[in-house]
Amino acid sequence: MRHHTVVLGLVASLYSPEPAASQASSASLTVSANVVKNCTISTTPINFGSYDPVEANATRALDGLGTIVVTCTQGTSGHIGLSQGSNAVGSVRRMEDGSQYLVYEIYKDPGRTQPWGNGFSDNLDVPGAPNLDPRTITAYGRVPAGQDVRVGQYLDVVIATVNF
Repeated sequence: MRHHTVVLGLVASLYSPEPAASQASSASLTVSANVVKNCTISTTPINFGSYDPVEANATRALDGLGTIVVTCTQGTSGHIGLSQGSNAVGSVRRMEDGSQYLVYEIYKDPGRTQPWGNGFSDNLDVPGAPNLDPRTITAYGRVPAGQDVRVGQYLDVVIATVNF
């Protein structure tokens, strides 16, 4: 009986679960991304509606509004410039209908005292974007009173550019 007991003890000692010593090594993994500054721009037209040179607009200007929407990466600032348009003569913006022209201007302010152009001194500064929400900026248009023009549909195309 003793012999049998010894064999069982030997088998049990061979299979006794003792924890094995483990080893480990560590290294850091660097993760990076570069967020680029970017802006997009879109517009809604300035539609002045009907210009009446005989009565309503003989002595009173015709005003209209349009919008420029800018969406920029957070912290990105920029400048929005407006071209003089397709039919300008010098710094005078004009809508065209064939060979006839209707003079107008676009301003940065509601009082229509600051013309909006494409140069360093007359573009619109846009402060750093607080977030990705689109920012809507109003473009204030004005067709001066007293223009002697024929009946027609007058159009112009102005290019809005955001530099950032």
